[in-house]
Amino acid sequence: MTNQTIDIIIAGRRQRRRRWFIVNSLLLLLSFILCSAMLLLGSTFYTVSEVLRALSGETLEGVSFAVNTIRLPRMLAGLFAGFAFGIAGNTFQTMLRNPLANPDILGITAGSSVAALFCILILQTSDTTASIASVIAGLVTVALIYLLSRGSSFSVGRLILVGIGIQAMLSAVISYLLMEGAQEDLPSALQWISGSLNGSQMDDMLPLMLTVLICTPMVIVLGKHLSILELGEQSAFSLGLNTDKTRILLIVSSVSMLALATSVTGPISFVAFLAGPIAKRLVGAGYSNVVPAGLVGVNLVLGADLIGQFAFDARFPAGIVTGLLGAPFLLYLLIRMNRRGSLS
Repeated sequence: MTNQTIDIIIAGRRQRRRRWFIVNSLLLLLSFILCSAMLLLGSTFYTVSEVLRALSGETLEGVSFAVNTIRLPRMLAGLFAGFAFGIAGNTFQTMLRNPLANPDILGITAGSSVAALFCILILQTSDTTASIASVIAGLVTVALIYLLSRGSSFSVGRLILVGIGIQAMLSAVISYLLMEGAQEDLPSALQWISGSLNGSQMDDMLPLMLTVLICTPMVIVLGKHLSILELGEQSAFSLGLNTDKTRILLIVSSVSMLALATSVTGPISFVAFLAGPIAKRLVGAGYSNVVPAGLVGVNLVLGADLIGQFAFDARFPAGIVTGLLGAPFLLYLLIRMNRRGSLS
């Protein structure tokens, strides 16, 4: 290898590192702007000074309640849930080497939703119990999909098809729970199932925030293994990677974040599906896609919530806006993959 070739490789690495840093900086800046807008905007506009004084603990008539009780929990829910959705979706898509292999399509989100709705509507348990049940249900759904998709050899296409079937079955269970639930609980349940930041409370934030803060470093550390898993099972094994252990750690971390985010905001559709591909397109190849995918998820959720609140005459939950964005992309992806023969 000549010195000129080495210089080209080093220059390419620096360029990719610079691009990764610039993209993440811009995504962070956009996230900060959206978080600020969530605190400033509402039925009443408050100045930056008023918001900062309310956040610092100063009592201001009207401002303190609106900012600390309504807008701050709503902003934190969008921030941490969006980050969790983005990382979880990117992890599954990268690990299984298929953009369709995300928690929404595979039914993992639906599994967590069934558990949360069952606790809310039927058992009427506490939010903590619903969160724990969501995590357990998400892990059980992953295990069930894997067991049902096993054959003579592992096939991502078969896993996706099984996941779609599980998702359809769980959607029917969700409809049944909504029919059987108490009438007085249905409005909040319907709002939750559509994916909404409305009604977020600070008491619900702590489990989600702790889970994201604990699991994100694990996924980042394992991010280098994700790129190896993209090479395939045999290649990863030949490079000395313990594929089973790596997958288990990634799945448990991702599903934990996903399930807790779902229990807080409901299943905000297509965020986990869109975040990874958008981040990959922005960052390019060569560097970990974990953090950019999380930041894209944050911007999607916060941006969708602001659009749903202020862009129309009526107010719509964030999940409806993300659904309008994600559905055309899903159709485009299916058509493109079908033409390439990638669905087989």
